[in-house]
Amino acid sequence: MGELPLVVGQIFNGFSVASLFVLAALGLALSFGLMRVINMAHGEMLMLGGYLAYLTFLVVPGPLAIFVAMVAAFIGAALVGAVLEMTVIRRLAARPLDTLLATWGVSLIMQQAARDIFGAIGVGVTAPSWLNHTVAITGGPLAGLSFPATRIFIMAVALVVLAGLGALLNKTRIGLLVRAVNQDRQMAAATGIDVRRIDLIVFSLGTGIAGLAGVVLALLGPVTPNVGQSYIVPAFLVVILGGLGSLAGTTVAAVLTGLVSALSQIFVDVSLSQVLVLLFVIVFLQFRPQGVIAVRSRALD
Repeated sequence: MGELPLVVGQIFNGFSVASLFVLAALGLALSFGLMRVINMAHGEMLMLGGYLAYLTFLVVPGPLAIFVAMVAAFIGAALVGAVLEMTVIRRLAARPLDTLLATWGVSLIMQQAARDIFGAIGVGVTAPSWLNHTVAITGGPLAGLSFPATRIFIMAVALVVLAGLGALLNKTRIGLLVRAVNQDRQMAAATGIDVRRIDLIVFSLGTGIAGLAGVVLALLGPVTPNVGQSYIVPAFLVVILGGLGSLAGTTVAAVLTGLVSALSQIFVDVSLSQVLVLLFVIVFLQFRPQGVIAVRSRALD
């Protein structure tokens, strides 16, 4: 393979990795942007989505099982997130350090529960046959390049989620209420907005999106009790780089980190590329500490 197909292939991989990062990071950006809560159990919502996908494929085999799994994972993770918000987050919201420690404890409990139920080795989800192929280029300067259909599907899912979330936040009444609470929580409460309910809805939506991310992750590798931990650190980096609480910034940051990771792997191995991504984030924040897109709100001010 020549240099051009190699570079184009890595750019494709960069956007594919960015799709995973943005799905993993959107929930964190939502919960921190609105509630200033760092949910250390967010990675376990990805894990939960993966296991729900595995169970769904056992019950509903067939080419459309992936879509049933996505609905089941979104609803299941959102329900678990709602319980977590009502029982833990809401009671500790005024104490960020306690919230961080409590959600970390929840993540350990969920990992151990998954280990007891499904085992430590992990379970596999077989992608439907219509995703088990590649789109190959046989002629021209990009001859020899191929794009896995699974990766294309993941990018499509990320685009649909971003479009749906953007429409929800900008075109609906609930989105208007979310933006009002995000700008000024006290003023929003004074005008009669039930900020507790908005917190619950947004937190559940974020965990539901994490559940969706777990489903598409299950198409790429086995689901293990620690699978969420592999993506939680990059997700945090993406949220910080994007500008705390900014969904547009989170998306741009995911693309930047994905491209840096993929293109650096042309020259170095995967481990060193992760170090380079971390260095990229650190250097970027030295010149722009507020992140890609700065969010102005009274809570962050």
